[in-house]
Amino acid sequence: MAAMRFIMNAGRTSKQGQQINVGKDNDEYNAIVNTLTFHPEDLKALGAVAGATLRVKSEYGGEATFRCQEGKVPRGMIFVPYGPPTCRLMGSETDGTGMPTSKNWEVEVEAVTTPPITSGSIRRQETK
Repeated sequence: MAAMRFIMNAGRTSKQGQQINVGKDNDEYNAIVNTLTFHPEDLKALGAVAGATLRVKSEYGGEATFRCQEGKVPRGMIFVPYGPPTCRLMGSETDGTGMPTSKNWEVEVEAVTTPPITSGSIRRQETK
């Protein structure tokens, strides 16, 4: 299936906030920040199902892989909690705020067969 373009918005979730007390190295925290939420019809159009791995490329040249799930988001939009993967997609422009833009990014998404690379898996590889 060919790649498709979407508008991506990143933000914080209450579940993510609860996990911060456990730590960012926790598997549950990593699962949260490595999961994209799509409208069910958009997943179908991509030829993907919930739990599949998707590659996201941003207009800034960044790339990251995520698991996907269905959720209550408008068609054409995807949501992802802030985390290391979203940082790889951000540009450097802050518009004077000190924080790179994290809303309304135009991204290209395609289904892939490799599992997502999580910050936890990167740390485990570095310590081997």
